[in-house]
Amino acid sequence: MATKEHSFDISAKIDMQNFKNAMNLVEKEVVNRYDFKGTPYEINYKEKDKLLVLVASSDNKLDALKDVVVSKLLKQNLNSKVLEELRVEDASGGTRKATFKVVDYIESKEAKKIVAEIKKLKLKVNAQIEGDSIRVKGKKLDELQQVIRAIREMEWDAPLVFDNMR
Repeated sequence: MATKEHSFDISAKIDMQNFKNAMNLVEKEVVNRYDFKGTPYEINYKEKDKLLVLVASSDNKLDALKDVVVSKLLKQNLNSKVLEELRVEDASGGTRKATFKVVDYIESKEAKKIVAEIKKLKLKVNAQIEGDSIRVKGKKLDELQQVIRAIREMEWDAPLVFDNMR
């Protein structure tokens, strides 16, 4: 009887419904916060461009808004690394604007580093880059779980997701 090969994928896909839910929760919390009463603010998610734009009356309010966004992302089981800050600039009406890119992919350099780290583990597994994810195959589930544990413990730029365990 042939032994069955198991596999899983490493990707950075985010659950967009959870992301949208987090943005709705941010809006609800900011509306009720005392420190935002009577001050201009804006939370704008541009789905096509994968950008999140936050606008607030001052740097302090902008930082508070960022904190609320990160806390709501975490409550929706999303990594705070799904947002990469692109720039903070002055906006109209004396407000400050922060633009974030929504990261839902693994850069090719980082994917190569992940594959190299998996090879360094010297386990009987095979890792290869397939599009915007990394497929890891092996005969033993224990070895695949060791790979997941090892990669989770390391620091990566992308918000890694481990799925499709077969």
